[in-house]
Amino acid sequence: MKSLALALILCVLLPLFHAYCYMKPMTLKPGIITHCRDDKDETWHPIGSHWRNSACMDCTCDSCCSGFATPVSFPDDCVKEWDQKACEFKVVKKSDPSISCPIFSSVGK
Repeated sequence: MKSLALALILCVLLPLFHAYCYMKPMTLKPGIITHCRDDKDETWHPIGSHWRNSACMDCTCDSCCSGFATPVSFPDDCVKEWDQKACEFKVVKKSDPSISCPIFSSVGK
């Protein structure tokens, strides 16, 4: 029974292993510090706000997480391409990039 419970827990947590997040070390002093700086863009944001930076990371003052999913399973005759403007991967036919392909599974976000 313990093995079954452990297997169930691992299956539930599996999608989280590929999610990319990190915590930003900082000491917030309410009333003293009113803004924080984005690590990538070096832009300033009010404490408590949410933003997406140029690395397609969804951030707050204390953490950032990937704002996109990475396709890991799709047909062999297709390829994934990064769209920086949309902050997403698109999967298209190798022979004709104007044709989209199905994505069977992805990780992240």
